[in-house]
Amino acid sequence: MTVQIKCFQEIITIGYRVYHSYELPWFRTLSWYFLICVNYFFYGETVADYFGALVQREEPLQFLARYHRFISFALYLAGFCMFVLSLVKKHYRLQFYMVCISQITLSSTLLLTFLSILFHGFLLPVMFIVPISIVICNDIMAYLFGFFFGRTPLIKLSPKKTWEGFIGGFFATVVFGFILAYLLSQFQYFVCPVGVNSETNGFTVECEPSDIFVMHEYTLPAVVQNTLRWKTVNLYPFQIHSIFLSSFGSLIGPFGGFFASGFKRAFKIKDFANTIPGHGGIMDRFDCQYLMATFTHVYIGSFIRGPNPSKVLQQLLMLRPEQQLSIFHTLHSQLRERGMLPQAAAQAE
Repeated sequence: MTVQIKCFQEIITIGYRVYHSYELPWFRTLSWYFLICVNYFFYGETVADYFGALVQREEPLQFLARYHRFISFALYLAGFCMFVLSLVKKHYRLQFYMVCISQITLSSTLLLTFLSILFHGFLLPVMFIVPISIVICNDIMAYLFGFFFGRTPLIKLSPKKTWEGFIGGFFATVVFGFILAYLLSQFQYFVCPVGVNSETNGFTVECEPSDIFVMHEYTLPAVVQNTLRWKTVNLYPFQIHSIFLSSFGSLIGPFGGFFASGFKRAFKIKDFANTIPGHGGIMDRFDCQYLMATFTHVYIGSFIRGPNPSKVLQQLLMLRPEQQLSIFHTLHSQLRERGMLPQAAAQAE
């Protein structure tokens, strides 16, 4: 959230310099108001979704959870009305132009925080650490390869970027991601989602690791067998996924930086801010992370993630007792038909 707020502040400040010259009201106030509203919606939605059982134990939180979307919509609607009331004659176009910048900035900066919440807090810490580390590694290795071997310019938006750095960064990042995935897959803390322990009212990260974090034996292609004299290799399936994540982070991820460079050129500025001496603002350091976070979310949903038992359990615990009992009998019947219940349980019934 700290990174999100700082990135938002840096971009909004650029727009405010233009907006302030016309002495138009409420731009900065409305921008921060919308940030608060949208954060309230996403954080509240996520907490109510994953930790519904805990929320239901507190009376004030029950009301907020039940009417969360309506409250969020009402807050956002109030901001919409405030913007309409702030319109000034002869400057309508500029005001709509600036509010569009505000909303686009809000969407992009919020995306990193929200997806990070999903990856780190409620899915798997490894899905948060690996993608972010991949972007950092690519940034460093592309700089080193470009510094020592760079000769051919890559793109006009970033004159210092070279093809040598781009290609060298790609191969180094793939190797780094592969090794990092191997190391983290061995520790339960990194591969288990956060769960709720109903007995202690606390959180837990203990679980049976998913299949992608269990060592598998793979048969190598015949060409590789003849070359290396190896027939099989033991890998975590997540290491294979890391190759695709690393490939995106090093081939497509940098375009987030190119986009940011174009944005800065449009406003004739060198950096978004001077928060970090010699590096610019926080946004200058996280421009590629937004694109990577989006891809990781899409990749996990498409190729890795299945149903989340913890989330389903939380939703079941929020139901009325008679609804829970009905689901119990239905599930019991299904398991018995499949022969998955122990014989003792079937006889007891």
